[in-house]
Formats: sequence, C-alpha cells, structure tokens
Amino acid sequence: MRRRFDTNARYASAALLASLLLLAPGALLAQPYDVPPTWGGNFWDRPRLTGSWWGLRDDLGKKGVVLDTDLLLTPQGVSGGKNTAAEFWGNAEYTLNVDTQKLGLWPGGFFKIAGQTSFGTSVNQDSGALVPVNVATMIPDLDNNTSGLTNLTFTQFLSPKFGLFAGKIFLVDGFQGEFAGNYRTQFMNTALAFPITAALMPLSAYGGGVVVIPWERLILSAMAVDPSGTITNNDVSEAFDDGAMVIASAKLTIKPFGLLGHQGVGGMWSNKSRLSLEQDPSNIARLLLQERFPRLTEPGPLLEGILRRFRPDLLVPAQPPNREDTSWFVYYSFDQYFWHPGGDQTRGIGLFFNFGASDGKANPIKYSFVTGIGGKGVVPGRPHDSFGVGWARTEVSGNFVPFLRDTFNLGLGTGDTVEMYYNAAVTQWLSASLDLQILNPVIKKTVSDGALKDIETGVVVGARMYVRF
Repeated sequence: MRRRFDTNARYASAALLASLLLLAPGALLAQPYDVPPTWGGNFWDRPRLTGSWWGLRDDLGKKGVVLDTDLLLTPQGVSGGKNTAAEFWGNAEYTLNVDTQKLGLWPGGFFKIAGQTSFGTSVNQDSGALVPVNVATMIPDLDNNTSGLTNLTFTQFLSPKFGLFAGKIFLVDGFQGEFAGNYRTQFMNTALAFPITAALMPLSAYGGGVVVIPWERLILSAMAVDPSGTITNNDVSEAFDDGAMVIASAKLTIKPFGLLGHQGVGGMWSNKSRLSLEQDPSNIARLLLQERFPRLTEPGPLLEGILRRFRPDLLVPAQPPNREDTSWFVYYSFDQYFWHPGGDQTRGIGLFFNFGASDGKANPIKYSFVTGIGGKGVVPGRPHDSFGVGWARTEVSGNFVPFLRDTFNLGLGTGDTVEMYYNAAVTQWLSASLDLQILNPVIKKTVSDGALKDIETGVVVGARMYVRF
C-alpha cells in the first residue's frame, strides 16, 4: 500500500512540476526537482557550470537535496522617456530544494528556501514608465541594492491529488507560462511577465494554501497570504496584522489536434483597508506618498513633485482620507501552440494572451491586456533557444488622481509596451538574450527645471545573461 502511495505521489508531483507553470499564483513553491543522472560531464554539456563538485552534488541529488546559485545580469539603455541613460543591474539567487522521500524521511514532502541579492542601477526612472521595464529590478526591493528571503515554503502531498503548502511564498514566479512569465529567460518588462492588474499583490508574503489535482490535466490552487508582505521583512509575527489576501486559480492543459495549450483563470480578494483612489484634492499627496503598489514603479514621488511645484496648498490634508475596505482583481489567460516540429510538444510556435481587470477603487490599474507570439526550439540547430514578440496595454483607473490628470494634462489613461527578445541557450548552464522594448508611457509629463516636460516615447535596448553555477 505504501509503495502504491509512493508511486502515485511521485506521479502527482511530476504532474505538478510539469503543469503548475501557467498563471497559478504561488504554485512554484516547494516541489519535486528534476535531478539529472549527473551534474558533471563535459564543460559545455553539464547542467551547471561548477559540475558535480567531485561527486558530492550527485550524492546530494540522489538524496533529494539540490543547492543552486544563479546569476542574472541585465544591462539596459534607454533613449527617449524621461532621460537618455544606460545602466547595469544584477541579481544573485540562491536556492535549496529538499525532497523528504528521497532523503529517507517521509513521502510527499518538499522544502524550498530561496533568497536574492541585487546590485547595480536600473533605468526604470529614466524610462518614465509606470511599469518597471525589468522585473528583476523589483527583487528584493525596487531599484535598491539589498538582500532578502524570497521563499521559505513546505509542501506536503497527503494523497496523489491533494497537497498543502505554507511558509513565505514568492508570488512573482507564480505566473510562469509557455511563452511569458519567466523574467530570467523570457520577457523582461513587468507588463508582459504577469497581469499588471496584480499591482496590489505582494512579491513575497507569508501564507498557506492547498493544491488539488482532480485529474491529470486540471490543477486547482488557493491560498491566503499577508497582503503587506515583502521580501525584506521576515518577521512572521507581523503577518496578517492588517488583513488577508486570498488568491485562487485554475489551470487546464489541453491538446487540440495534438497541439499543446493551457487555459487559466484566477483572481485575488483582500480585506486590507487601503486609501481609496477617490479623494478630495487635499488628500492626493497623502495617497501618493503612503500607498505602495509592489509591482509598479513608484508614481508617488513624481506626482507629488508636480503638486509641490505647482499646487503646494494641496500638500496639507484638509479632511480625513477616504478608504476602501476590500479590493480584488481577476484574470483569464491562455497559451496555445499552433505548430510542433516533428510532433515534439516541447518545441514549436504559439500564441499567448492574458486579460486582467480590477475594482479600480484602491488599485490604480483597472485593466491589463497582453498578447503575442512565442517560440521554442524552432531555429535549425538551436533546439533550446526561444523568442517572443508581445504587446501589453495598461489602462489606469479613472479614479486615480483625476484632479492631477485633468489639471496638468498628465495622461494617466493608457500605456503600451511592445517587446521582442531572443534567448540563446549557449550551454545548459548559460543563456544570453537580446531584448528591445518600445514604450508609450502612461504618465505623459514630468517636472524638469521647474517646468512640466513631456515624457517621450521610450526605446529600451537590453541584454541578459543567466548563469547557473
């Protein structure tokens, strides 16, 4: 009986590993890790740069212990926007995965611990974009050089179709799909990495939830997390002090005419009290400086600077601010291959799409729309390369600082991003990308030399190197 459970648990775990990669927030927690027969081998063919550590890494892998150190380097230059500039940004990531069954403890248990250190300077402010042009610059803390714990989770399968997880959850990686969502090798712009209507969702937070696999192709997940969690705050005693955030999703794998595809739906609801976007003009500065939107650049300082220069009388609140007791967003997504070379479902060209909507009352992003074409392993002789061309539209809530928008003609309506990239798998442990973004900014003006200046259409050229040690 135990042997049957172990076999089924491994099957369910493999299904989770292969399937929970598309728009299932929090799915990429502690989970089975694909350990190769050896981490060593030829310098160009080995899975990791440093190899098998004279056999120690292979021995640990057989016991379910995998330790990784990765380096992500992302230089970018911007022309247009607010300023012409070129900067260099980097992230070092450290990850430990433990499979309790392989370790000889108990079946169905998985631990994951991960952290990141960032260094360098980003072009986010120079681009003038409301949405960060590089997801990596948000981790651990937007545009700051620091370190933080992104993941500290434990997952336990109680049966082949039901599992529980809890800990500190890295919610950024929960939106990975076939063609978008992995900022390490796919699109770099935040608007194309996940639905930007998730602006209120923390990057990492304490919480827990369930994973249900009713049948092989359907994955259901739900969780409750701390709505104020951050990567740099590890004090679990502060979790849920100001409410809770509930996140749920469903993902279905389909294969029409033998072509791989996925359909996903999900959403978030939170009872954290937040400042409402609908405020008396005298409370605008308070809204801009107190509220934080984890997945956006900080619009507050820019807009507050306009107030300070042109309407300093509005910097002193005249009455208590309006608040919203709840907030929510929902999304729908799909990706679908329309060609597999030789019938190989790990390669091909396909279409991806995502649409998100929020209440627009506490969330400054009312709607988001993403679509594009992606490809994997279709260039002759390059079976592991990938590419993508995508378009993202971000629509700001009409409730977000309408006084400023109308008085100073700031735009704050819609913004568009077109991005294209090619990611070359140089070796199994090294990939290199070229990336181009064209930005039509959401915010159209900034303060320069004491006057309002137009924020121009921006062109961001970037490169990316991802090394797995």
